[in-house]
Amino acid sequence: MPDAPATIRKTITRRRLGLVAGSAALGLAAPLPLRAAPVTIKFSHVVAPDTPKGKAAQKFADLAAAYTEGAAVVEVYPNSQLYKDKDEMEALQLGAVQMLAPSLAKFSLLGLPQFELFDLPFLIDGHAALRRLTDGPIGRDLLGQLATRDITGLAYWDNGFKLFSANRPLVTPADFKGLILRIQASRTLEAQMTALGALPQVMAFSEVFQALQAGLVDGTENPPSNMFTQNMHQVQSHAVLTDHGYLGYALIVHRGFWDRLDRRMRDQLEQAVAEATLHGNSIARDENAQALIAMQAAGTTQFHQMTPSERAAFVSVLHPVHAAMADRIGPDLLRQCYAVLGL
Repeated sequence: MPDAPATIRKTITRRRLGLVAGSAALGLAAPLPLRAAPVTIKFSHVVAPDTPKGKAAQKFADLAAAYTEGAAVVEVYPNSQLYKDKDEMEALQLGAVQMLAPSLAKFSLLGLPQFELFDLPFLIDGHAALRRLTDGPIGRDLLGQLATRDITGLAYWDNGFKLFSANRPLVTPADFKGLILRIQASRTLEAQMTALGALPQVMAFSEVFQALQAGLVDGTENPPSNMFTQNMHQVQSHAVLTDHGYLGYALIVHRGFWDRLDRRMRDQLEQAVAEATLHGNSIARDENAQALIAMQAAGTTQFHQMTPSERAAFVSVLHPVHAAMADRIGPDLLRQCYAVLGL
C-alpha cells in the first residue's frame, strides 16, 4: 500500500501544475510584482502657504512627485500644523518629520552659532550680495557643518529683508527705547534689540499675532510677506522700512533618512530641490513687494521710508553689534564674509 503522505503530496503538486497551466492559457501565468509603497516625506514649516517658503515647499512637493513618478510623496504641513518653530528641530532629529526649512537663527540652538552671521544687522545689502554669500564657499561650508548634527543641508531659501513694526512711530533709534520686541532665539538678535534700547522677547512665530493683539509685546521684525500673511498689520500701527536684516531658511532633511534612499531617488529629489529653490528665491522679492502694497492699501499701518540720514543713524547704532558678536560667530568667518561682500 503506497505511503499516504507521499500520495497526497503528489496529488497537490499535480493540482498546482494544472492551475498554473490553466492560468497560462488565460494569460495569467504569474501575478505582476507589487509596486513598493511610496516613500513619504513629511515636510513641516511654520509660515503660511502663500509666503515664499510656503510656495517653494509646495513646488518641491509637486516636482518630487513628478520626477519620482509617485515613488516619493511629500506631505507639506504649513502654519505650524504639526510643530511650532521651537519644537520642529527636535521632531526632525527624532524622525517624526523628515524635512524642515527653519530660519537660519534656529541652528544656534544646536550649538552652531556661526549661523547667526545671517542675523547681523546691516550686513547684507541687497540680493546680489546675498547670493554671493549663500551660493559661495561660506554658504556651502555652513550647510556642510549641519552633518555634525545628523542633518543634511540641501539649500538656502529666501524670505526677504526685514522691517521693524510697533504701535508707535519708529523713525529714529531713540523711538525703540523701552519697547518689548519679539525675536527669534538668537543672541545676535538679542544684542541688536538691546543696542536699540528695546527689550527682546523670544517667542514662537505662531504665537506672535495673539501676543501683539493682547499687548504682551509691542512690536517685532519681519519681512513684509510674513507680516501680511499673519495679519500683523492689523495690530501694528507703525512700521519703518529699514531692510536691516535678512530672514532666510535652510532646507534640511534628516541625514539618516536621506542616506537610506537609493541613489536614483536622491538624484531625482535633488533635482526637485534645485528647481524649487530657484522658483522660491525668484519670487521672494515680488511676494514681499506685493505684501507691502497690500498692507499699505489696508491703511491700518503707517509705513515710514527712511531718508539716507535716518538710515545712517540706524547703521551707526547697530553696526557695533558685529564686533560684539564676532567671538560668538567666529572672527575668521566674519572677516571672510566682509571680504566676499566688499565691506
